[in-house]
Amino acid sequence: MDANSYSGRENLEVMKSAFNYNRFLLNLINRNAKSTLKILDYGAGLGTFASELANSGLDIACLEPDDSQRGLLIDAGLETYSCSDEISAGSFDYVYSLNVFEHIEDDVAALKEAHRVLKPGGQLFIYVPAFNVLFGEMDRMVGHHRRYTLKSLLDLVENGEFTINEAKYADSLGFFLTLLYNLISGSNGNVSAWSVQVYDSLLFPVSRFIDIFTCRLFGKNVYISATKQGQ
Repeated sequence: MDANSYSGRENLEVMKSAFNYNRFLLNLINRNAKSTLKILDYGAGLGTFASELANSGLDIACLEPDDSQRGLLIDAGLETYSCSDEISAGSFDYVYSLNVFEHIEDDVAALKEAHRVLKPGGQLFIYVPAFNVLFGEMDRMVGHHRRYTLKSLLDLVENGEFTINEAKYADSLGFFLTLLYNLISGSNGNVSAWSVQVYDSLLFPVSRFIDIFTCRLFGKNVYISATKQGQ
């Protein structure tokens, strides 16, 4: 990840209030997180997740190319890198990345860097937006290059010399609401705090229940957990 300016900070600020959604992501990250591991947040943004995990006693470092957001991470006392070139090979036991790979034009190269900085046998977790049919003005505004399917994310990670542990879709209701949002919203791509809070408190818990049955079929997002091959 090279230094540049991120255009979606307002939406990141709004999403900080999505308690249930953020707790869901933290729970996914914590499946592979232990206090004895060195962990890298690959594209840490505002530090919403890195700060929470660090406060729980985990050893967290951050990779963040955006200058202003990296400044916030440094001010929060988090070990922070501006690009992966600053990180030595095999430095981390666990790398997680939340809604980042869709922003990177060459996601194959980004995955190679995640592979490089992981120790052999290290864990990788990637969470990204799903389905190009949902690609809308918000994606364009924040600089998304693509959305993924389960197959395309599996292909990316398997070809990067990882062994897959788990791969699923998430947020089934969000799939349909994003379609609706793209049809009726204005052209600015912004997400309102009110709509996020309503969805997070009333609909996201229902969506998570439906995901039990639809996690191999569709969702607003898709995630994968994998292990770096080698000893």
